[in-house]
Amino acid sequence: MKSWPFIRRVLISTAVALTAVIVVVAALSAALDAGYLRGPFVRFLTAHAGRKIQIDGALETHFLSRHPRMTAERVTIGNPPWTPPGVTAEIEKIGLVFQIPGFGHSFGIQRLEMDAATLHLVRDSRGHANWQRTDPDRGPQGDLPLIRSLSMRRAHVVLDDARRHLQFKGTVSAQDATGTGAAPPLRIEGAGELNGREATFEITADPLASASRRNAYGFAFAERSSGSRLTGSGSLTRAFDFEEIDAAFEASGEDLEDLYFLTGVRLVNTGSYRLSGKVARRGTHTLFSNLTVTSGQSDVQANVSIDSASGRRKFTAEFESRMIRTADLGLRAAGREHDPEAERLLLSNAMLNPSAVRRGDWVVQFRGRRIDVHRVSLHEVSAKMTIDQGVLAVAPLQADVLGGKLTAHLKVDARTDSPTSDVDLKLAGVQLGQFDHKDTGPPPAEGALQARVRVRGQGRSIHQVAASANGTVTAVVTHGTIRTSLAELTGIDLRALGLMLTKNKQETGIRCVVAGLQAHDGILEAQSLIADTDPVLITGEGQLHLDSESLDFKLRGHPKSVRLFRLRAPVLVRGTLIHPAIGIEARKAVAQTAEAVALGVVLTPLAGMLAFVDPGLAKDADCASLQVQATASSR
Repeated sequence: MKSWPFIRRVLISTAVALTAVIVVVAALSAALDAGYLRGPFVRFLTAHAGRKIQIDGALETHFLSRHPRMTAERVTIGNPPWTPPGVTAEIEKIGLVFQIPGFGHSFGIQRLEMDAATLHLVRDSRGHANWQRTDPDRGPQGDLPLIRSLSMRRAHVVLDDARRHLQFKGTVSAQDATGTGAAPPLRIEGAGELNGREATFEITADPLASASRRNAYGFAFAERSSGSRLTGSGSLTRAFDFEEIDAAFEASGEDLEDLYFLTGVRLVNTGSYRLSGKVARRGTHTLFSNLTVTSGQSDVQANVSIDSASGRRKFTAEFESRMIRTADLGLRAAGREHDPEAERLLLSNAMLNPSAVRRGDWVVQFRGRRIDVHRVSLHEVSAKMTIDQGVLAVAPLQADVLGGKLTAHLKVDARTDSPTSDVDLKLAGVQLGQFDHKDTGPPPAEGALQARVRVRGQGRSIHQVAASANGTVTAVVTHGTIRTSLAELTGIDLRALGLMLTKNKQETGIRCVVAGLQAHDGILEAQSLIADTDPVLITGEGQLHLDSESLDFKLRGHPKSVRLFRLRAPVLVRGTLIHPAIGIEARKAVAQTAEAVALGVVLTPLAGMLAFVDPGLAKDADCASLQVQATASSR
């Protein structure tokens, strides 16, 4: 029985303490309601918010009520300590009605009203933002209080988001939509300049009055800018929890690159396009799935995973395509460039953005059934690409091309704004007869081409890298056929001219063709250029200027049998890579008889050149016999 007095004293003491607290709170509330304790109250708000709060106008509070409320004028809210000094918000008038915790609901905001607000929203590349409640380096943000009703009319918003590469200046309005229903939906509308272009957006969301921590909160959105439109719908898995989002979206417009002005993501230029996909975000992990992009005859399907848990974003992606045409890509496809000079170029001048390469690390797998590059088609293309701290590597790129195989390794060091590229490309078994030719008859030449390109250059496009390239290019044809008229033309005689005039398709054998070129500052100089055919031994010299892609070669033929009459006139190969032209240097034409050829002068050691392309070629019988002739002629 001795315990009852003790329990009674505890209960009485507790009741007295609670009564004292209630009296103090009531007194403080009454004092605040009467306009006293303004300074301490503002300091309390500053300490609780973790940022400076300043109220320069009237302050009214009504806390002794079933629905406590507060109204303040000329309110300034400063930046938190994890961002640079500055102002987050300037609000001419703000009104708050609070929801007192009770059975079935927690503390929340019954209504929030803001008039004539200016919001300065900033986030850096590490994810530190001035709209965050707590320092992101110290863990999750925690739940935001539920807002049951919202009114923000034409707030002026300035957003600088370095993480998502978004800049916005404009006005935003948010309010419960008017309607006859008991719980009207939330509408958010904005208009202004987004990433330098005029843009508008609108969001329609579930009624705030029915929002719950236990249920999903649905929304739909539409954005427009620069001829592109982005729409979608989805939900937060819990109301006001922006760390978990599921949505589906669609976009269309005149140029895929224009989506940068809505999303901050740099993409390629195209013609008219359509895009669709889904996105799921769970904290620091985001998954874009079922991505499909089409433009012209080109299409790409992809899944992209992004993880930013380490502070540096890591991307994992899989891309597939049925068809990609380079004609569907670039400024010309978008109708934004008509440059006659660009139309002459075979090598693409589409620019790489080095800063985009440095933003994150990537692991990408690509598979494509067909890629059309001008008149050449690549089939069954596969590649693995990685980006690690600004260094891009493709190892390897493989494809079927013109009946042969393409294998390439590429490394691009984009740690500076002038990237350096290393290219090692091999062609094996490419059939000359499958190259596009003008007439409908048999091809002018047939045979299997083997080639290797190993160069280094600087620049942001394939064309710029080629225009500054240093390295070696070697091509070999070990067996094949060529039109007799073309072979004889290099040693021009009356018989050859007759064959050309009658368009005779008679063929002759190719024993060995070797082209060895040295690249220096974008100029490919022929070190060895020789073709051994049955009737004629052809030698050549010249240059290919990769900046203009212009050809300047001379070919001379040396008949293997006596000709009664022959003109000593070089055949000129001029024009460009995409439009070559063949002519005769008639001014230097003189009559002559047979002449000897010093192969040792025009052909450098052959075995090393063949092994550079493919070690197995060094043992080829016909090319080996040509090497013997070269050695003998040099003695």
